[in-house]
Amino acid sequence: MKAFLAALLLLLPVAAQASSTLRCGSELISQDDSTSEVASKCGEPISRDFLGYKEVLDAYGFRNEVAVEEWTYGPRNGMYHFLRFEGNRLLKIDSKRGN
Repeated sequence: MKAFLAALLLLLPVAAQASSTLRCGSELISQDDSTSEVASKCGEPISRDFLGYKEVLDAYGFRNEVAVEEWTYGPRNGMYHFLRFEGNRLLKIDSKRGN
């Protein structure tokens, strides 16, 4: 039982890392890529939704408002991919199987 738990704990970081990248053809995008990098590697999304603004603190402690967008790609093999950008940087990649 201990060996099983140890193996599971070793595999958790690998599973967490898998959702932070997305393959677009032969290219790979990952968190913190810019919107222009993603567009050049993956092409135009099927939808590009502006969600609003978010207030963030920069490295010096100053408050800034950044635009928040969600891009949708797919279906690719029955999967839709949702990319969330804050301040033109890729923050999160989610996937969901289409109907």
